[in-house]
Parts: sequence; C-alpha cells; structure tokens
Amino acid sequence: MRGNQAPLLTRIFSTDTGTTASTSTQENATQIVSNLQNQTTRTGTHDNQQVHRNKKKEKRFNEARNKRRKLIGLAKAMDHGQPGIVTYQLPRHSETKDYLAASGLPDRTRPFTVLGIESSCDDTGAAVVRSDGVILGEALASQGDIHEQWGGVVPGLARDAHEDAIDRIVDLAVERAGFSSIQEIDAIGVTIGPGLEICLRVGATKARELAQTFQKPFVGVHHLEAHILMARLPLEEASPSTATTNNFVFPATDLVHETVRTMQFPFLALLVSGGHCQIMKCLDIGKYSIIGGTLDDSLGEAYDKVARLLGLPVGGGGGPAVEALAKQGDPTAVPLPIPLRNRKDCDFSFAGLKTAVRRAAEKICDTEMDGNLEDLLTDQDKANIAASFQNVAIKHIEQRLERAMKMVEQEEQEQGGSKIRSLAVVGGVAANQELRARLETLCERCSSSQDNDDDEEDRWKMFVPPPRLCTDQGSMSAWAAIERIMVGSTDDPTSRDVYARYPFSLEHEAK
Repeated sequence: MRGNQAPLLTRIFSTDTGTTASTSTQENATQIVSNLQNQTTRTGTHDNQQVHRNKKKEKRFNEARNKRRKLIGLAKAMDHGQPGIVTYQLPRHSETKDYLAASGLPDRTRPFTVLGIESSCDDTGAAVVRSDGVILGEALASQGDIHEQWGGVVPGLARDAHEDAIDRIVDLAVERAGFSSIQEIDAIGVTIGPGLEICLRVGATKARELAQTFQKPFVGVHHLEAHILMARLPLEEASPSTATTNNFVFPATDLVHETVRTMQFPFLALLVSGGHCQIMKCLDIGKYSIIGGTLDDSLGEAYDKVARLLGLPVGGGGGPAVEALAKQGDPTAVPLPIPLRNRKDCDFSFAGLKTAVRRAAEKICDTEMDGNLEDLLTDQDKANIAASFQNVAIKHIEQRLERAMKMVEQEEQEQGGSKIRSLAVVGGVAANQELRARLETLCERCSSSQDNDDDEEDRWKMFVPPPRLCTDQGSMSAWAAIERIMVGSTDDPTSRDVYARYPFSLEHEAK
C-alpha cells in the first residue's frame, strides 16, 4: 500500500489509538461508509432484480415450450389457441350481434361491382366481378419465370414483382371491365391473409389506398375462404331462366337483390393448395368447422418437392409438371406407403411420402447421393415415380375424405341437423384432373353405400371451380368480398393489417 494510506484509514476509523480526527474528516469518513453501504444495498437489490427477471424469463420459456409440445401431432394452420395468433371471424355489433359494416355497404338491391386484388404469394391478380357472379374483367401477372431458377418462390423477389405489377394489373382489370375509373366501381376487396406477409402487404396497401381515396366499402378477404367460396360462384348469368338444376336461387328481399349460387350452406370442403390441406364443414360465411388438416407438408408442397427431385420445372408450381409426367408412367411400378393409414382421424401427412419417394429413387439408381438423381434416372423411371407418387397421394386424400364423409353422415344420424351431401373441392391442386376424377368416383361410391341410394338428397355431389379459377387470381378476392357484402359485413380500411398465419376462428363451436 502506497504512502500513509493505511495510517490515515486507521486514524479515521479507530478511536482506540488516541488519534483524534478532525470534524470534517469524521464527516467524510461517515459519508464513505454510508456510500459503501448504499452501494452494497444497490448491488444486492440489482442482483435480486436480475434473479427475478431470470426466473420470469425461464418461466416464459417453459410455458412457450410446453405450449409447443401440446401442438405436436396436431394439424397446422388451425386454431389451437396459440398466443399471438389472430384468428379470422367476422366483426359483429356488440349488442345486436349483427354483422358490422365498418366501411359501409353499396346498394345491394341491385347488382353491384367489386374490384378484387390478390397478392398472397407469387401471382399478382385483379378482377372486377358483379354481384350476380359475372366476371367483367380480370388481369394476372404470374411470376413463374422469376422463381424457376430457384426451385420455388423467393419471398423478396415475389414482393418486388408485385410492386412492379400491381398498378398495371389493377388498371388493366378495370379497363377490361369497361370502366374508366375506380370511382365507377362499388367496393374494394383484397386478400389480407394467410400468405407471405411482405407480398400480402403490397396488394393490401394498394386496396386500402383506393378504398380511402374513392370512399368505397372495403373488405379484407381471407384467402382460404375465397378459395372455398369460388365453389359457390354461378357459372352462367344469374337469372331463373338460365339457372341449371344444380343452382340455388335466393329470392330478393328488401335489402338484397336476387342471387344464384351453385351450392348452399352447409357443405363439406376439401381445400388442397400449395400451402394448405384441410377438410372442413362450411356452415356459413365466416363460419367453418375444421375436421382435418395436414401435420406437415401440404399436397401442393409434396408435388413441388417431387418435381424438384425429378428435375421438373417448378416455376409455375410442380403440380402440373408431375401430373403431366404421371400420364406416361405406371402408378403401381414404385411401391410407396400410404400415410397415416391406421390413424383414426381425418388429418393428412405428406412429409413421409416425400421421403419414401426419394428413397425409392435412390434405390432405382443404386445410390444415396444427394442431388443429381434426375441425371441418373431414365425418363421412364421418372414417369413411374411421378405416377406412383400421385397414385398414393390421392389414395391418402381419398381415405381421409371418405372418413370425413362418413363422420358427417354419422353425426346427422345421431344429432340430427342439416343434411350435408355437397362436397366442394377447391384450391390450386383442385385443378388436377386425376384428383377430380377419383374424387367424383368417391362421391358415387359413398352415395351407393346409402340405404336409400335412389333418393337424390342422399347422393353426394361434388362441386369444383373451373381449373383457371382454382388457382390464385383476383376473381376469388372479388367474389369473397361480394359474399361478405351480401350478408352486410365490411371492414375498416384504416385498421386492417395483413396476417401470414390466419386460422379460422373456432369460437362458434364453443357456443
């Protein structure tokens, strides 16, 4: 210790040495002791606070981990009560429980027009649709060429392409519909979820700007509901004289004009797309009961991954490429397992089938090399793999869907209620002709198994939109907005956000 520091401290703190400190020195010593004590107290308090924060952090981590564990084995894209996930339900008045028209309504006593905008993934779409189901004008910018070299959709590139195309596509749809301005259109609808968030935001921002600029009613469209409701779109001009026996005519009221739909609620829906695979009971607009969903990949994702494995083009989606190649192959040539064959529910799984396809390809090539399998497989090998994969994937769909159809029938026998004998097959993969044909056969088989198979009301009927309306485009957003408006529901364009995940609310099931 340097100098006389030790004696000085002794003189300050000790009274036994006989050395008397000055008053100011004693005050300084007292202050030093007080500061040391305060510092020790603050340090202890800080340490206690840090321990408390760590315990809270650990508690939150354990709670989140336990919640994730509860989701293991449950279908994706469904409302399992996950924290922070916004669910889709139509806003209602707190007192009357009527639907809330937050941005007003057009005159519904006559046919009105809606501009629909879609930008949830890799297609920029816009369309003007009239409320009687007539598509007046549409435009679509596909990004297949942009993403082809990457083997799938690159979100950043997709967003940039949407931004480049959105103004042109909207203007073109309006022009093709015979209008000179948005002012002549009655309402605006746009997809706000689920989808790629940065892509959704492009279309939603454009639609909100138009709705606020021209003071138009605005509808934030749920992408999956839009796919489902396309099965209700009448395919001919809506009037009693042209309506076919498959259509339902809903008479005019004091509030709305006469409308026609191909099917009425309730009905069963199979949604098969690039991002989703679900079976649900469709009870009303905004009201859906989920029967089954995928545990991992969707059917569209499985098609895309098989297409990449075989070296097929996937820019516009691997599904069409695999379907075309499968026509040249033997669907029984490559043994593949049917997923979840012994699981007694209606959920799907395609991840294991995808792995089985890769292993089968490696076995054919007698190699376990990653990549380059497409160079080692012959054209016939590829065709056989494509055909075998498609055969088993559709068998999986058939088995789960047949189980759901029987569950619906059994519930009706035990609980009564409205009879469901209509099946809507929707989503991008619904354009697959092999899937359509086999599900049509499934409906016939389930109808013939009824005790009274001569009764037309007991026969299952399948409704599928035309192939071009199965994939993402502006008409689906416009038509879904029309369906919302017809029940008196619109949204506030200044407060609606976009949602990458947007499961259907199951709140109605608890009532």
